[in-house]
Amino acid sequence: MAGTARRRDGRIAQERMLEEAMTVIAENGLASLTMASLAERLGTSGGHILYYFGSKDRLLLEALRWSESELGEERRALLTRRTTAERKLDLFLGMYLPRGPRDPRWTLWIELWARTTGEGPLRDAQEEMDRGWQRDLESLLAKGVSQGRFGITREQIAERADLLLALLDGLSTRVVLSQRGTDRAAALAAARAAADRLIVTGDGAGDGRGDGTGEGMGGAGRSS
Repeated sequence: MAGTARRRDGRIAQERMLEEAMTVIAENGLASLTMASLAERLGTSGGHILYYFGSKDRLLLEALRWSESELGEERRALLTRRTTAERKLDLFLGMYLPRGPRDPRWTLWIELWARTTGEGPLRDAQEEMDRGWQRDLESLLAKGVSQGRFGITREQIAERADLLLALLDGLSTRVVLSQRGTDRAAALAAARAAADRLIVTGDGAGDGRGDGTGEGMGGAGRSS
């Protein structure tokens, strides 16, 4: 029992550290996050944080994993919602994109992309998180295709999901880096237009195979 309690207390301590790290990034940017400053905010020591994470790279990775885990639960809840496939796709887009230039999750993604070199634990972890988004988007698209809501074939689902996620990555990077005046609203509008062509009407990517049966993202009950 004592061992179980210690493990539970350890998980709670780690989650508190990760939550506080995300708060620091959101408030002051990634450069302000140091082991010493985080320890001061938590009322502990840098050594105590290192005990759990071993390095700042590991802390950043686990903070991202923690954030992505919460979003994973939201995605799964979205997939089971009683609403149209178009509405689910629209909500998925909003869930994926950053909330603004200081979105801590996307700040971490961009930082860890820069730190990843070829192989290794960082790249493996990133690919694992990417697969979760791809898998859930494919599931969403498959349901919409089976209901006749999207203008693509089952054979196109994986390809179109991959294309849409790549576009969302680019738009998200622009928002976080404040490139070309792109804010969340502009990124969401561009994402909706792309999803309309790639998925809903299915006439994107230059193949012209869509049948135009989808009602379009304009009928999805948009929210930002």
